[in-house]
Formats: sequence, structure tokens, C-alpha cells
Amino acid sequence: MLFSLVVAMITLLVLFIAALGEGLGSGNREYLQKLDADLLVYQDTAQLTIGASRLERSLLRTIAAVEGVRDVGPIGFSSASIMLPDGEQYDISLIGVEPGKPGEPPVEEGEGLGRRSDDDVIIDRTVALVTGLRVNDQFTLRTTIGSEEEFYKLTVGGITDSRKYGLRGSVFVAYLKWDRVMPRAMVVTDNGELACNIVAVQLEDPAQIETVRQALYGRITRIEAVDRQTAYENTPGYQEQQSTLMTQNGFALVIGALVIGGFFQIQTLQKVPQIGMLKAIGTSNGIVATAAMIQIILTTVIGIGIGSLITFGVASVFPANIPIVFELRSGATAAISLLLMGPIGGLVSIRYSLRVEPLTALGLNS
Repeated sequence: MLFSLVVAMITLLVLFIAALGEGLGSGNREYLQKLDADLLVYQDTAQLTIGASRLERSLLRTIAAVEGVRDVGPIGFSSASIMLPDGEQYDISLIGVEPGKPGEPPVEEGEGLGRRSDDDVIIDRTVALVTGLRVNDQFTLRTTIGSEEEFYKLTVGGITDSRKYGLRGSVFVAYLKWDRVMPRAMVVTDNGELACNIVAVQLEDPAQIETVRQALYGRITRIEAVDRQTAYENTPGYQEQQSTLMTQNGFALVIGALVIGGFFQIQTLQKVPQIGMLKAIGTSNGIVATAAMIQIILTTVIGIGIGSLITFGVASVFPANIPIVFELRSGATAAISLLLMGPIGGLVSIRYSLRVEPLTALGLNS
């Protein structure tokens, strides 16, 4: 049982690192990954950095006129805070979208933007869980314009699924309202025309994405159009973050294999007399190795099961704003890796048990 608990603790470590990697990655890509668009258009000099991209609103008509484009929607990004009843602030991503256009998320509760008032907003599930806001609730949004703080009363019109951006929960505002509540210096271009950060483009046929991209380049200069995956993978720090966490996960698995192997080695040393007795009565090395491997696998499976239950139990009490996400794919990969690490780590102990001499083990070799 002690060995199973050791495996359980290693499982807890590995699963939490995997869940942290998934949570951090999801917090950076969630909104872009779930966008109802096939292409995202950036300013060409922005190098796919949303905050550095500025596209004039007049480009929307030109993009929409390209053959193969079904619909377009401007999207603007900024940061703001929700004032909580206890006086604290909850930082959110404030995203401006055109009601009914690509970029506006589907709602799970309530109604979409523009159905009742431009003071209505959509909040994502993370914001709803952290703040306790529900449909028709009012809240105060705080933004900073220059050195001055501005406060706006908004109403929750709808709630969508989790759509974090920049590791923050998201609040979606009708684009013109977003223009009024976010910092002016980030909204207006030099000639006074409204600008957005990126343009979401829906295609008539998603299979023609490359054809439409080349058509956009042929009609519009100084833009860069990419698919959603390319967009979120080029989010600043995303690739570096994921590489670091994957490296940590790899080291955790290697350390786990060494620890498990060490414990099974200790177990084998404790059982040298029993192994010697079995060999003395004619038990073959094959049976000894098979019995040891079955024991190692059962111990590992029980440990992984206990560790998984502990992990999910602990994660269930974490606040919604902590980026811990358990995905079936990453969780299964971690569990299978651990299941392989047990037997691999136990091979040394099995090799040692096969070399046990019966007379020596029984203390009769004088």
C-alpha cells in the first residue's frame, strides 16, 4: 500500500502539471480557438500580435466584397475591471464585437448583444463563476482613460461558455459601446477613424481558405490573414509557455520512473529470502519475473487510480480563476505514461531478482 501511495503522489504531481499546462494554454487561446471564423486578418507589421494590430473600419467593406467571404466582423481587445460588492476588483478582457457578426459568442443563457440595449453585455462562464453575476444583473465596469478612472453601469444580457483571453475571463460589448468605454488612445487612429485590432472572416467554403487568403492579399495591402490555430499559437509567450510546461512534465515523468524504480528495488531486496526459497524449490526465472511484473503493474494501477481521485478532488475546490483544466487527451497521456513508467522503473528490480542465488539468499552458501 505504501508503494501505491508513492505512485499516487507522483500521479498527483504529473496530472497537476499537465492540467496547469492545459489551463494556461487554454487561458491564452480559448476565445480565438472558439471563434466562429475561418480567417483572422491583422495589420501586416503587427507580426500577429493582436495588441499591435490596427485596422481601419473601412476595410470591412473591402474584405466582405472578396469572393468566397460570407461575413466579417471587427474585434477590439482591451482590459478593464469589474467592481465587486466587497470593494475588490476583478480584472477582465474587454472585447468589442459587432452584434450578429463573427466574433460575437453564442449565449448559453439570456440573449445576445443588441437585443435590448447597448448597455447589455455578454460575460463568459469564468466571469460568471468568479463574480456570481447572472442574467439581468447590473455591475460597474472600471476603465482608465489617461490618468482618470471612469465607471460605467452595464447589464448582463447573456452568458456564454468559457472564452478567456490573456488568461482573463472575457466581457463582450457591442463594438460602438466598446469604443466609448475603453481608453480613447487605444481606439482612434491618427485620422480619427474607428479602428479594430483584428477582423474575423467567415468563408462560404472553409476548404477554400488559401484561395480566399490570396484573394485578400490581391485586393488589400498591408494585411496578414491567418487561420485560428496560427493566430493563437503566435500569441506572445504561448509557445514558450507550453514548451516550458512540457519540459517540466517530462522531467516529472523521468523523476517518477526513478522513484518508482527505487521503491521496487527496495521491495525486491526485502524479499530476497522468499525469492531464494522459490528458486530452491524449482520455480523458474520466468515465473519469478512474471509474478514481479504483475505485482508492479497492479501497484502502479492502484496508485494511479488513487492519485487521479485525489487530483480531481483537490482541483474541484480550486477557485474558477485558477487556470487548472483537465482535458481527456492530456490526462490520458499522463496516466498512460505513468502506467508505462511503473514497469520500466521496476525492470531493475526484476533483473536483480533473476540474479538471486537460492543458497546465497537462504544464507546456506558457506
